[in-house]
Amino acid sequence: MTSRIVVAGTDTNIGKTVFAAALVHAIGGVYWKPIQAGLDGETDSQTVARLAGLPPDRVLNEAYRLRTPASPHWAAERDGIEINEDHLAPPQQAAPLVIELAGGLLVPITRQRLQIDVVAAWHLPVIVCAATRLGTINHTLLSIEALQRRDIAILGVAFIGDENADSQRTICDFGGAQYLGRLPRIDPLTPERLHEEFAQNFDVAACLGTGARGP
Repeated sequence: MTSRIVVAGTDTNIGKTVFAAALVHAIGGVYWKPIQAGLDGETDSQTVARLAGLPPDRVLNEAYRLRTPASPHWAAERDGIEINEDHLAPPQQAAPLVIELAGGLLVPITRQRLQIDVVAAWHLPVIVCAATRLGTINHTLLSIEALQRRDIAILGVAFIGDENADSQRTICDFGGAQYLGRLPRIDPLTPERLHEEFAQNFDVAACLGTGARGP
């Protein structure tokens, strides 16, 4: 069983934050978003706190809060901030820690480092969140390949969106990755509906690396 899990997405705006909220609630965990790029409206930490019903002590402060909704390296430059990788080291927590990345794996953190390089230095396992929409096979397999090339452990793939059984199977077969489940579109998105759908569609043990689940 892992006590710290990285939640990565194949792209931005695919539902990764909603999945992270469902996961952290299901495992009684603590949530951390190391880099928040974009501060207009509700931040990802605030969304997770609301959807997961987390008290303030279970939502850690971001290491960097950047105003511009853009790749971290450019958002930091616009804010006149230099991102120090040492400040991105995942903290130890008594409860399981869910770490949500900023956008996709290969977004730059600085002009010299990609986000996936920072993850590789953590030596923590990753859940890959993938949309079920058109184009997901290419994006997800590229993300899986990038993780595998850096010897980053993959707990599995969590799909988000409408059922697309063939794409889900194809990704897991070609990527050699565990199918963790699929979170359907939820409208209206309420904490109660989210927790119900997660419980019906995901095996918590598999998400923690202690069990297996097939598509």
